Amino acid sequence: MITGVLFAVLAGLLLGLYALPEKFTKDFEFENTWSLFFAINTFVVPNIAAFLLIDGFADVLGAIPTNVLVGMVVSSILWGIGAMMWGKAINYIGLSLGFSIFIGTIILVGSLLPFIQVGLPKTNVLVTILMGLGVVLIGVIANGRAGIIRMNDEKTASYAINRGESVIKGILIAVAGGLLATGFSFANSYGAEIIDSASQAQGNAPWKSAIAVMYVIYMSGGVAIAVYFIQQLSAKKLWGKFKTPHLGKNIALTSIMGVFNFAASVVFAYAAFKLGKELGGSVGYAIFNTACVVTAIISGLITKEWFTASKRAKNSLYLGLICMVVGIIIIAYSNTLT
Repeated sequence: MITGVLFAVLAGLLLGLYALPEKFTKDFEFENTWSLFFAINTFVVPNIAAFLLIDGFADVLGAIPTNVLVGMVVSSILWGIGAMMWGKAINYIGLSLGFSIFIGTIILVGSLLPFIQVGLPKTNVLVTILMGLGVVLIGVIANGRAGIIRMNDEKTASYAINRGESVIKGILIAVAGGLLATGFSFANSYGAEIIDSASQAQGNAPWKSAIAVMYVIYMSGGVAIAVYFIQQLSAKKLWGKFKTPHLGKNIALTSIMGVFNFAASVVFAYAAFKLGKELGGSVGYAIFNTACVVTAIISGLITKEWFTASKRAKNSLYLGLICMVVGIIIIAYSNTLT
């Protein structure tokens, strides 16, 4: 159990840090950086990892029943669409509030979704998980509030709320995006056990099964993401931005982002496996996402993103961090109950 929790935290650390190299790209707009990252992250890295590290990978894929594969592909595409909807939501309600609503939906729904497949745990375990999720969500709300206070104080945030747009529309998009993004959790829970059996039948170590699971998820979700960015790059006429002397450096930086992001998901899948079928997808997913948010916020503090924020904003941020850490501990504790 402890191994699974530690791997879930490690996965969250990797995911919380993966975007840092984005700060050092040059001559790129947002769409250039993130389209290049997603191209590497969802298509290049999974293929290299799967075909280099997994023996008989083609046979592993061939052993996945059609209904399972279809279920994983569809839910992974929904995950990709959800991630893109979050990008749309921040245009209406700002980065902080959009992220808060989006990740809060993911943690709450994504952590409970696996119970549809494996059934509810014992009452004391379920109550403890729900208590932990409640504390985490209080932390997410506090973090969102901190971001909003900071934006209102500084009046210079690049994602400041556009008062002329519909805030309600932005909130609905963020919630819908979060719901769709939980397809990641469903796809992992739905196919993990079958893919693990197929992978180990080829003589692979158990941890390599996680790579095969993420291969299906990333390749499928990448299709929806690619369509979105092709449309955005064309609409905003940004294809020419790729012609820059810094292209090589930018590719290297986004490649680091891609490796970290994919590795985070693989480590999470392995953590879920170690935590067990009953609670791996729920407990592991909650710890994974919460650790990610905590890491991202702490890295922001270290890089002085909050240096000019008001005391009120910082206090709300610290309250959010404390709640999320306490929530993680409560959720992790649920895995020790019998």
